[in-house]
Amino acid sequence: MTAAMHATEVLAGAATLASALLAVPAATYAGQCLLGSLPRRPRSLAIDPGLRVAVVVPAHDEAGGIGGTVADLLPQLAAGDRLVVVADNCAAAAAAVARAAAAAAGGAAATTVLERRDPTRRGKGHALAHALAHLAAVPPDVVVFVDADCRIAAGSLRGLATFAAAAGRPAQAEYLLTAPDQASPLARLGAFAVLVRNRVRPRGLARLGLPCQITGSGFALPWSLTAHARALGGDIVEDLALGLATAAAGAPCRACPEVRVHSVLPRDDDEAARQRRRWEHGQLATAWRRGPALVGLGLLGRPALLALGLDLLVPPLALLVALLSGALAATIVVGAATADWTAARIAAPALGAVALATLAAWAAHARGVLPLRDLARIPFYVAWKLPLYLGLWRGREPTWRRTARDGEPPRG
Repeated sequence: MTAAMHATEVLAGAATLASALLAVPAATYAGQCLLGSLPRRPRSLAIDPGLRVAVVVPAHDEAGGIGGTVADLLPQLAAGDRLVVVADNCAAAAAAVARAAAAAAGGAAATTVLERRDPTRRGKGHALAHALAHLAAVPPDVVVFVDADCRIAAGSLRGLATFAAAAGRPAQAEYLLTAPDQASPLARLGAFAVLVRNRVRPRGLARLGLPCQITGSGFALPWSLTAHARALGGDIVEDLALGLATAAAGAPCRACPEVRVHSVLPRDDDEAARQRRRWEHGQLATAWRRGPALVGLGLLGRPALLALGLDLLVPPLALLVALLSGALAATIVVGAATADWTAARIAAPALGAVALATLAAWAAHARGVLPLRDLARIPFYVAWKLPLYLGLWRGREPTWRRTARDGEPPRG
């Protein structure tokens, strides 16, 4: 064999291996989306009237939204329940607004507003630990976590808590970020990507009886599992880390799509990109660090960890499309140079499966809110987000940073 022939075989083999590795998250994504787009029968949630529920709301300078959140939550709580707001390193009037909203809303539940100041230990994980330490004197049965800028569907909070208590596992509500009024096409596509991540894919996993990730606001945690939340520290993807910790302990999260929590994306596209930068950099770093090990443990007989590991290894939608498109282009070049088209025969169906699954998710869940012409702009959405992923090479977002809301100046 000549050196040229050997180099050709090595090049073709490397391209085939790379395509096969990318095909795994592509197949995972496609399978989740297709299953999650099938019609499902609505399910009513049982409610345990004797369950002791505490709701924790971490807040950082959210004076503009915390009042509405408190007002939404209190009517859903019963006598003996508690609402704990943590005004964490606040420079604004979030604590005062929360107290005023609680006084105006009334209700049977007790409300406590904790003011925490520790500039060296910032972030949601520290705020949650502070609230849990406060609750430890008289522990509830279940703790529900709702971000200060979110709304939970009326009448559903105790159903979520009962769902988690009955299973002895975390339960994640359907947490969506909606596009603001008169949003740009990029903002609408961003909201669609979140919908796929937080609604469609968890529904696909649930259809197979498999667990999901904790995706953020609107999750319930039995008190027996709160030690994992207290250990989060400054992890910038604290919700994701918590779900992986409870799964490793034998209590993976269950999706609870009957309960919906929503917030609104920033109106400014650049601020929306900064919001996603923290989450996606943290997600990618966690996937690189934890994903292969979870898959390995899953293959040794823990199917829940296998499902979570494969799910974790699926990149964000824009990055997945970019990687598969780049791989297809590269494998076509390799095929033309080596006459070996094996890699291209893997890359092309993988990209096609992702495109088909995304179209199915749009048709089933977003056709009424996202025009088809916007879906055709996905290549532009991918190009808009490429600098975010290239920035990962320069170093990921190291610390938590709150996203500016509408009407506020962008945060540095």
